[in-house]
Amino acid sequence: MNRQIIAIGGGGFGRNPGEGVIENYILQQANRSTPRICFIPTATGDNEAYKNNYYSTFTKLDCNPSHLDFFKRTPDLQQLINDQDVIFVGGGNTKSMLAVWRDWGLDKILHEAYKNGVVMSGVSAGAICWFEKGITDSWSEELKIMECMGFIKGNCCPHYDEEPQRRPSVKSFLENKDINDCFCIEGGNALHFVNEEVFNSVSFAKKRNSYLTNVANDKVVEKELPRIDING
Repeated sequence: MNRQIIAIGGGGFGRNPGEGVIENYILQQANRSTPRICFIPTATGDNEAYKNNYYSTFTKLDCNPSHLDFFKRTPDLQQLINDQDVIFVGGGNTKSMLAVWRDWGLDKILHEAYKNGVVMSGVSAGAICWFEKGITDSWSEELKIMECMGFIKGNCCPHYDEEPQRRPSVKSFLENKDINDCFCIEGGNALHFVNEEVFNSVSFAKKRNSYLTNVANDKVVEKELPRIDING
């Protein structure tokens, strides 16, 4: 059984509800009819508008959508997660999200589900959380590196082309040897991993890319990862 993670650099139903291009791709990876998908919007404090965008998109697709709230009465997490075929984690404050998850033990439940073949996916905070470390704007003053859940080795930066501080911050972190390399994902692109290895860079808007960025011969080098286009 394959282990899969689909990390989106930016975009999707949070910005374009009802479009459903990358969302349909994610559902297809479950490889079953009418897969069960659970949205986890912890990073925005279970924002209601975000959940509405989720349902307005996924109810148009062949799936059975649900969501997990932490700021109302919380259900049996083990049962809820194990009943799913796909998990989708929303964007927002990664540090706050992971603190809540760890306090409830959701990080361990998700890891078991991942090893059992549940497709893990998400955008921004929901992209970096699966890696050892992520580049986050959880702090207002500057981008920082933070420890994440480590399902995949390495580090991740979303919004690589969308926010002006992203590229120079990654460059600085690499030059200072704070990190050795970084998966950098542009908005409109998702990086798909199968069994902890890069499977595809998936462009769903305007031929966007993902890169493996590191230092070679004292220079920061961006290696463009093999891309497929699914937006027609």
